[in-house]
Order: sequence, then structure tokens, then C-alpha cells
Amino acid sequence: MEEIEVPTEHLHESIKEQAEESRGGWTMYAAVSTALMAVFAALGSLTAGHHSNEALIAQIKASDTWAYYQAKGIKSEIAEAIILQHATVNAEAPAEIKEKQAKYKKEQADLMKEAKEAEDESAAHLKRHVTIALSVTLFQIAIAISAIAMLTKRAFLWYFSLLLSVAGAVLFFMGNL
Repeated sequence: MEEIEVPTEHLHESIKEQAEESRGGWTMYAAVSTALMAVFAALGSLTAGHHSNEALIAQIKASDTWAYYQAKGIKSEIAEAIILQHATVNAEAPAEIKEKQAKYKKEQADLMKEAKEAEDESAAHLKRHVTIALSVTLFQIAIAISAIAMLTKRAFLWYFSLLLSVAGAVLFFMGNL
């Protein structure tokens, strides 16, 4: 029986050329840059989540402080009612009640300051979250375009994905300042 000879020499050369082209061509750089885009997208996602959590925690703290502020206001109003009650019968209100009312008013002022600071902190974290989340979106779009560039072998798409990545990196670093 005679063996059928398959001409593999041409196939081997073609595979070798394709391998060298992919190693030396832009597609290798595209693959590496896409991997870096994915790393930045992951870091951005983690950081955006952190700022979202911190914004929520600060807002909860502000709400709790405002509730405490309200409680001090109620106590102050009760003290005021006691003072007015004594005034209607031409009697002097106990000094202890007047002192408590003054104390409640001072505590309310301190609590208001604390609550506003917590609200400002929440707003700052939320602003950072939005900026970094936008950078993650740009990185994800850049990854998709880079993949399309490699599949269609269109280098201009890869260059566009690099441009989007630079914009994403700028937003990422702006959000972390």
C-alpha cells in the first residue's frame, strides 16, 4: 500500500509566518494593552464601589446625627414649655431647667455642624464614585473596541481604544485625587 503524502511544508511555513506576524505586529501590543485596560477597569470598579460605600456610611451618620439633633430640639421645647408654665403663674422656673435648655441649644448647634460635615463628606465620596465609575465605563468600551480591532485586524480601532483608555485613566486619577 502506498502512503498518501500531504504537503505540510507550505502549511508549516504559513503557520510560522502568522506566528511571527502576531508576535511582531500590532496585535501583540493590542493584546497587552487590552489586558492593562482590564486591570484598570477592575481597580476602578473596586475604587468606585469603595467610594459608594463610604458615601452611604457618611449619609447614614448624617441622618443619625439629624435625628439626635431633633431629639435635643424636643427636649429644649419641653424645657421652654416648663419655663412658660412657670411664667404664667408668675413663678420663677427652676434654674436647672433654664440650664438644661441652654445646654440643649448648644448641643443642637454642635450636632448641626456635625451633620452638615457628614453630608459634605457623603457628597464628596459620591462625586468621586461618579467620576471613577465613568472611567470604568470608558475602560470597558475601550476593551470591547480593542477586541473588535483584533478580530477585524483594523489597527485604527485599536488606536481609538487607546484614546478611550487614556481618557479613562485621566478620570480614574482625577477621581482619586
